[in-house]
Amino acid sequence: MLRNALPKIVTALPGPKSAEVIARRKKAIPNGVGCSAPCVIARGEGAMFEDLDGNTFMDWVGGIGVLNIGYSHPEVIAAVKEQSEKYFHTSINVVHYPEYIALAEKLNSIVPVRGDEKKTILINSGAEAVENAIKFARKFTKKTDVIVFTGAFHGRTNLTMAMTAKIKPYKFGMGPFAPGIHRCDFPYMYRRPDGMTEKEAIDYYLDKLEMMFLEYAPAEEVAAIIFEPVQGEGGFIIPPIEYVQGVRKICDKYNIMMIADEVQSGYCRTGKFFASEYWAAAGAAPDLMTSAKSIGGGLPLSSVTGRAEIMDSASAGEVGGTYAGNPVACAAALKVIEIMERDDYAAKSRAIGKTCVARFEQWKTKFEMVGDVRALGAMMAVEFVKDKKSKAPAKDELAALVAECAQHGLITMSTGLRGNNLRFLMPLNTTDEQIEAGLNILEEAIAKVMK
Repeated sequence: MLRNALPKIVTALPGPKSAEVIARRKKAIPNGVGCSAPCVIARGEGAMFEDLDGNTFMDWVGGIGVLNIGYSHPEVIAAVKEQSEKYFHTSINVVHYPEYIALAEKLNSIVPVRGDEKKTILINSGAEAVENAIKFARKFTKKTDVIVFTGAFHGRTNLTMAMTAKIKPYKFGMGPFAPGIHRCDFPYMYRRPDGMTEKEAIDYYLDKLEMMFLEYAPAEEVAAIIFEPVQGEGGFIIPPIEYVQGVRKICDKYNIMMIADEVQSGYCRTGKFFASEYWAAAGAAPDLMTSAKSIGGGLPLSSVTGRAEIMDSASAGEVGGTYAGNPVACAAALKVIEIMERDDYAAKSRAIGKTCVARFEQWKTKFEMVGDVRALGAMMAVEFVKDKKSKAPAKDELAALVAECAQHGLITMSTGLRGNNLRFLMPLNTTDEQIEAGLNILEEAIAKVMK
């Protein structure tokens, strides 16, 4: 059974059938779309997929955080089939339908934003969710500007490109961008100024945020401060909870909406259903929260949830879209959430994180290239450096490592502004045996690249 299989390579990569399709792709699809894996998928189950040539791969990228529930979950397939036989589509702006309403009700009950009464809007993608969160924040506060951070990734639309930090490959040559966006330093603790304790660094980064109001954006004009509970494209950087508490106090002080961008960190990835649960437990719940990626098990869907009075600040027709909250995607999402709650996927995430981090910490001692290990549940990264003293990014070495892993059936992916962080977004139903096999492939690849 594929979902319980281990990686197995039976041809040179890419195999002949895959190579033929990849050649067609190069003629038909713009280079800007990008792809690194040397294979073409034929079918997938759980954390595993088989390519056209019969090679079996373990996917530790998960469609970039979309497959927390894995490939082809039979209950999700059944839910999609059942809904598709009723109707594929109608627009919530024209006709009421239960699937949208039921999913909004469910999200209102579990999303950890401030307020007793909450409301949710459904859209299609992470970038659209971020744009709508900004629209709600501006409408409610009657202010315009937005503070974002170094290392942030919020999307590829014009507004979200302005909010995204990394210039290449996401925004180079594509400006000018939307105005009113101001960028502050994010607390990247591994690369904090030399000699600072963590406490001193937290104060240092919070002071920088306060200085934004003096140097770049008056607080009277700032509608929102938005950041990811774990930065995705920034390198899986986790802000200390004391920093989050400080941001919450600043937002309260100046009547600014605090927005958690959980597009990548949601749906049990971090050991909680949402990473914002850690914030809420520390008294720092956000005002608005976005989610996407794993919400629909692979179907396009996203959401914004917030306090009812914030969400009701927009007039009829100001938000929404033709495909927003598609009924088939909503049916998938309701089933995904049901399964994740029933089978405690958050606990699966914590278990994966515990196993992997124990091995990663061994690598920190064993390999000079392994500079830092970061993890919140199963949202994990290993930062590769030339040496531990200089912390110079080992970007080329990591690229070689990713390629080497693929040759042995493990699909991985780099991240970070410097391109030197290995990210882990494996499906949360990856088996213990598969985790062990993947870690072994990685360790052997690190040893080979170091030579």
